[in-house]
Amino acid sequence: MNSTTADDTEAILRGVLDQWKAAVDGHEPEQVAARFTEDAIFQGLHPYSVGRPGVAAYYASQPVGMAAAYRILETRRLTDDLVLGYLSVDFSFVDRPTLNVKLGVLVRRVGEAWFISHYQVSRLE
Repeated sequence: MNSTTADDTEAILRGVLDQWKAAVDGHEPEQVAARFTEDAIFQGLHPYSVGRPGVAAYYASQPVGMAAAYRILETRRLTDDLVLGYLSVDFSFVDRPTLNVKLGVLVRRVGEAWFISHYQVSRLE
C-alpha cells in the first residue's frame, strides 16, 4: 500500500461527499445515486437496498428542501482503493426539526473515480 496521510484520505472522502451533498441539497435523486457504485449497499432510515435504483428511490421520497450538513469524525484508509468514513450529518428540513444521524460510508475507487459502496445511517438518541 502506498503511504498516504490522513489529509489525503479526508480529501478523497470530501470529494465524494461534497458531490453527494450538492445532489441531496438540490433534490436530484439520480445525481445522488450516481455517487454510488452499481452494487452499493444502502441503509438509510428505511429498509436497505442494493444498487443505484434503490438509492434514487430513497432520495426521491425525501421532501424538497431537505439539506445535508456533514462533519467527518473518523477516517481510515483500508487499502489504496478503499476509504472508511464515519460522520455526523444534520439533515435539515423546511417544516420540521433538524435530524442528526451518524453515517458510516465505504468509498471505493473504480477506475479513476471514487464512489460510495456502502452507506449506513444510525440514529442515536
